[in-house]
Amino acid sequence: MKTEKGRVCIIGLGYVGLPLAVQCALKGYQVFGLENDAKKIQKINAGKSPINEDFLNENLPKVAIKATSDPSIIQKCDISIVCVPTPIDENYFPDLTPVKNAVKAVVENLKKDQLVVIESTINPGVCEEVVEPIFAEAGYKIGQDYEMAHCPERINPGDPKWNVTNIPRVIGSFTKKGLGEAAKFYEDIIDAPIMKMKSIREAEAVKIVENSFRDINIAFVNELAKSFDKLDIDLNDVIKGCATKPFAFMPHFPSCGVGGHCIPVDPYYLIERAKASGFDHEFLKIARKVNNSMPEYTVELMQDALNKLKIALNGTTVGVLGISYKANVADLRESPSLKIIKHLKRHGANVITFDPYVLESSSEKTLEKFLQKADAIILATNHREFERLDPQIFEKYKVKAIVDGKNCLDPVAIRKLKIVYKGIGR
Repeated sequence: MKTEKGRVCIIGLGYVGLPLAVQCALKGYQVFGLENDAKKIQKINAGKSPINEDFLNENLPKVAIKATSDPSIIQKCDISIVCVPTPIDENYFPDLTPVKNAVKAVVENLKKDQLVVIESTINPGVCEEVVEPIFAEAGYKIGQDYEMAHCPERINPGDPKWNVTNIPRVIGSFTKKGLGEAAKFYEDIIDAPIMKMKSIREAEAVKIVENSFRDINIAFVNELAKSFDKLDIDLNDVIKGCATKPFAFMPHFPSCGVGGHCIPVDPYYLIERAKASGFDHEFLKIARKVNNSMPEYTVELMQDALNKLKIALNGTTVGVLGISYKANVADLRESPSLKIIKHLKRHGANVITFDPYVLESSSEKTLEKFLQKADAIILATNHREFERLDPQIFEKYKVKAIVDGKNCLDPVAIRKLKIVYKGIGR
């Protein structure tokens, strides 16, 4: 393993940090990882990925990453990169505690002239108002003792084409020198364009705007789904028709909710920061309200389906098929399925679950056992295994109603089997 390029410490070895650590190692850097999870540390040091992802499964065994819970490892490194989560609490208020704790670890173990990069998603102003003051309080000055940059993470779990190796990135810094150092580093490890922003605040804003854009467009089609259900129009067909226009239209599709570590979280960071400066993001708040309503709306569709059969939701065994937030990944963060389950239980339903990617969180360990018990089904995650299901399997196990939360099943074939089918906007 080459080490002449320098030493890098990745703080947080999750969906963002671990692929970055592997990519740095593949590009010839000596890589250390700071992580609190002892089981994860053990796996990584054994060359096994704790995350089931193709890039990691293929490349982690090829490199030597030293994972540890000892923050003193930062002292050995030329570059420290913060990749910890930035969650929201139950009231949708941003929680910067993980970032603050990671930065404090860097400050307590800072190496002279170290480049510190924040990859965690943060709202505009965090580097200036939260991160830099932690260094200043310890007596460290940007441009004199260290350099700081922000390069917002861009990761799309489960994507076969776009990963940490080839997604373009943006960088902002406090100083010209810091911007140059950070750009040089990312240009070395990533085979994609690196755009330099005029300020660190601009770089912070990029990720928030990207995901707010998606959230707004998803909210638009989710609201259309509710409307078109009343109008007896298949929204999926309409969107496909709109997509035939070769310009000025970007197709988004409705579903039972928005999950993951970015889209349902990032808009709140902008909403709260703007509020502190005296601006009210009404549009963003409405989009969040619409998307947050979709799990409950999905349960309402199940109630409607069962009403047609003169069956009460209370006491009925409803199977939730898929509990991860996204197809073909084992990630439960902000998953709409978890909210669907809560709403079903609140209505008195007997809830069972099955997800082949997160069996440890599933009540049923096989699809057969799941189907044997389910009177009705909500498909909440469009795993490839579910998309390939022959509709006749539902007839075989006497499933009475299906709510297709991802619009990935064949409604015509299911209805022909005398099973009540409801999709999102179809």
